[in-house]
Amino acid sequence: MPDQATMEAVARLVPQGARVLDLGCGDGALLAHLQATRGCSGYGIEIVDANVLACVQRGVDVIQLNLEQGLAMFDDASFDVVLQIDTLQHLRNAETMLRETARVGRHGIVVFPNFAHWPNRLSVLRGRMPVTRRLPYQWYDTPNIRVGTFRDFAVLARKNGLKILDAFGLQDGQPVRVLPNVRAATALFHFERG
Repeated sequence: MPDQATMEAVARLVPQGARVLDLGCGDGALLAHLQATRGCSGYGIEIVDANVLACVQRGVDVIQLNLEQGLAMFDDASFDVVLQIDTLQHLRNAETMLRETARVGRHGIVVFPNFAHWPNRLSVLRGRMPVTRRLPYQWYDTPNIRVGTFRDFAVLARKNGLKILDAFGLQDGQPVRVLPNVRAATALFHFERG
């Protein structure tokens, strides 16, 4: 579940009344927040049974689906905004899912832990994989398939023909626009098809 600061940062980027698809929606907290504060509608996609139940209990429409199978059930531009909040790093087909996000949504918002944040760099320099609030797992026991950096995502977006509309980091609930690749634990990108 995203923290309150991340939910607020994402909500500011989602237009009032938007139709939203939240990929890897967890317990539905973000989508419920968008429904309550922005008048949004849409669906969450989740695979974990307990999270699907939590979504239903919150009144969030949810589809139980493994994202590795893709989004073929949705037509092009079916949604105003497609969210991937702390999802991309868990997927084997991250690049394919990024393209699918751009296909089914007019806009996409991706949020992920920024591995290039300075405490992470320091930990690696000391010979250890980082364990932080944003990366709270030991290297041998993590659900993350990959780690990424702010700059890595910008390169991937350009490679896939995406136009970045806004990009910034989040650190302790505050936006970081100067040197976010080093100064922010969280990366946030808002994009559309190029």
